[in-house]
Amino acid sequence: FRRAHTLTVLFILTCALGYVTLLEETPQDTAYNTKRGIVASILVFLCFGVTQAKDGPFSRPHPAYWRFWLCVSVVYELFLIFILFQTVQDGRQFMKYIDPHLGVPLPERDYGGNCLIYDPGNETDPFHNIWDKLDGFVPAHFFGWYLKTLMIRDWWMCMIISVMFEFLEYSLEHQLPNFSECWWDHWIMDVILCNGLGIYCGMKTLSWLSLKTYKWQGLWNIPTYKGKMKRIVFQFTPYSWVKFEWKPASSLRRWLAVCGIIFVFLLAELNTFYLKFVLWMPPEHYLVLLRLVFFVNVGGVAMREIYDFMDDPKFHKKLGQQAWLVAAITATEFLIVVKYDPYTLTLSLPFYITQCWILGIILVLTWTAWRFFIRDITLRYKEIRRQKQEHRHEKDKCLSNGDQHSALLDEPNGNKPWERKL
Repeated sequence: FRRAHTLTVLFILTCALGYVTLLEETPQDTAYNTKRGIVASILVFLCFGVTQAKDGPFSRPHPAYWRFWLCVSVVYELFLIFILFQTVQDGRQFMKYIDPHLGVPLPERDYGGNCLIYDPGNETDPFHNIWDKLDGFVPAHFFGWYLKTLMIRDWWMCMIISVMFEFLEYSLEHQLPNFSECWWDHWIMDVILCNGLGIYCGMKTLSWLSLKTYKWQGLWNIPTYKGKMKRIVFQFTPYSWVKFEWKPASSLRRWLAVCGIIFVFLLAELNTFYLKFVLWMPPEHYLVLLRLVFFVNVGGVAMREIYDFMDDPKFHKKLGQQAWLVAAITATEFLIVVKYDPYTLTLSLPFYITQCWILGIILVLTWTAWRFFIRDITLRYKEIRRQKQEHRHEKDKCLSNGDQHSALLDEPNGNKPWERKL
């Protein structure tokens, strides 16, 4: 039935597109016809995928919604592959077909400079440095981390990613001026206020979802209009709830998986800044916002698939399709950045930054070796030693009990224990 329904929808869509092209006279503009043909092809593919693609782990608000984002992931990956195989100039000018205002080099805004919280030199507005930093990206940071918390569902992992990204901004501010910020912008406005408040609200939402009673009832079986409206709103909440317990220190496999998740998250965050730098897109452009909306939708599915694969590998024998696509998209974006501006990426880190990263990597590797190798060997050696001591103690106890029994048997014959020993 599903296959017949898919073919019917595709047939109707194809006939509608063909009918439109036959009614109107085909323009002689090659660029316009090319864009229109590409958009029509994408629509046909999305229609096929929404009705025919494999369902993911989420079923609310509807499985077709998540199948749609899976197909959008395929389209976006194909677009990135196309951009990757163009020259730098052609790739940047190709963006003009999406928006004529693109393809023009834009200066990066420097958020550093005067870092005084209270500037006594400015009598009219001594707090002007704070007001300059309060732009549209402040609520974007908050809502971004609120949604990331709903995806990761772990307070420690969210805080680690938040703090690590600030260290990355410190380390890479010599490559992108956008990363140059004041210390209070890094740690007070970003980590504590925007990111921290978003993580806190996200954890509160997760707590409410975990305590909520998941008992669904058909819309038409609810007698009151208030109940119907409440049921419609709850359609956009999960069908059931799964609490993520990552337990990174429980095994080497889970530790490496959690480290890989953190690495991919940080790489995707960096790609946001580097892509708009190499493709000449302003930070407030709608394509940047659409990319973030895209990652919010596909990232939640990918995180659930990764957790299912880690938590129950016997039932989930392979990683989910959305998780593989997110990893491929992140890697392709990084390759585009490397190809389009290798000079910026190869700018050497300052010596003190290199020392700090080397020290941090050594500490992580040392802890990994101690936790999963040295500690296990030590515990195994102590357990074997304890078992040997218990075995020796039981043997001595048996021998002592045997000597006492022999002495009691010899006493009636007049043989004292000290005489028998002599």
